[in-house]
Amino acid sequence: MMNRSGSYVERLSRAALVLALSGTFLLASCKRDPKDTLVPPPPTISTPQVNPWKEAAGRVEEDRNEPTGRRAQVQVPPELKHYDDRRRFLAIQVAEWREHELDLPHDYAELAAMIRENQLVEMAPLGDDYILYGVGENASDEPFTHYDGPSGENVTLHASLGDFQEEHDQLSASLKQVKDEIAAVEKDLKQLRKRERERRKALLAQAAEKRRSAAALEKKKERLASFYKDPARSKLVFGESSLLNEMASNFGGKTYNLNDSASRRQFKVRLLSFIRPEAREVILDLARLYKEKFDRPLPITSLVRPEQYQMRLSETNANATRIAAPPHSTGLAFDIYYRYMNAGEQDYLMAEIARRENSGQLEALRETRDHFHVFVFADGQLPSETLIAEASGSLGKKKEKEKEKKQKQGSVARGQKSAKKGQSLRASGRRSGAKGQ
Repeated sequence: MMNRSGSYVERLSRAALVLALSGTFLLASCKRDPKDTLVPPPPTISTPQVNPWKEAAGRVEEDRNEPTGRRAQVQVPPELKHYDDRRRFLAIQVAEWREHELDLPHDYAELAAMIRENQLVEMAPLGDDYILYGVGENASDEPFTHYDGPSGENVTLHASLGDFQEEHDQLSASLKQVKDEIAAVEKDLKQLRKRERERRKALLAQAAEKRRSAAALEKKKERLASFYKDPARSKLVFGESSLLNEMASNFGGKTYNLNDSASRRQFKVRLLSFIRPEAREVILDLARLYKEKFDRPLPITSLVRPEQYQMRLSETNANATRIAAPPHSTGLAFDIYYRYMNAGEQDYLMAEIARRENSGQLEALRETRDHFHVFVFADGQLPSETLIAEASGSLGKKKEKEKEKKQKQGSVARGQKSAKKGQSLRASGRRSGAKGQ
């Protein structure tokens, strides 16, 4: 009896051991999710592609165990440095735009129109040899707007006059509320005693801030009405709204709900994942060579940018130019991220880019903010020197105007500061005199 019982227990123990070992092997065989990356996967990527994208991003970010990015000791070829006349680099790109009369999208609606006309081609979030690494990262989830180039202001795109009237009424209500708050602050100021200086100072600051808010709301309300109450302008904004909604309803087989903030941002990021075919070919070529050499995907951080997005980006990125024809808006420019690349990787890429620049295929610059900026010529050759000179001259005039504007603003600011200082001194004198009496 004891032998049979012992045998039974032994068999149970063996069975438990087998199950435990099987579970261990099963867990080990399951593929673990890649760790989180420093840059999140793009919102446009499909679920099955999330882990492959993270694996590729992990290869980009992988520690090289040596200096990388700007800390790496690299040999920058002359082709990727600034010219002695720094205007020439941008002038070449502006000249290319003028020579080929390229369309420049001012906002997402115009970018969508270019895509519909097949001027641009899409880059998938993850290719065989490249990865879109932060492309469209600064896209907001706010409603689509029309970008008014002359004023640099945005106007909300509405599908109907009813939607416009709703926003107009909301702005009116907000404006009334702010004006009521200003009146309340002014009432409090009148009731203050002379000795309550700190309280007076705080209330004056509140009043000034609320007046600025009221002015901004008034301006936005007037700008909105100037578009939707004008027949020609209303036709423009309604047309742009219709185009975006139509494209969003079936964009390559995928639908985006433009009334949903997350879906709206996905749509924007996808629109920013396009580029002209000539530039796409250069990306694929460089990516193939880089992948073959270093077994890593080439990280691309920027493709086409409408002027509206460019202006938003320039608020935080000094490399994002604010000229009338931003290179990225042409659809011929892209940026390669070298922050995690060691000297060998950077030198190899720069040599390949320089070789193509010498052949007249492109213009490039190693920017100080960890990017190689590459601009591809539409016909594979440098634009005429006449156009470059004209563009350089216009850039010089623009720079002088901006300098004069800053100097005038500085003079006004200094004058206001001096006036305030004088007022303060006079007020101090009055207080001193009153105290003496």
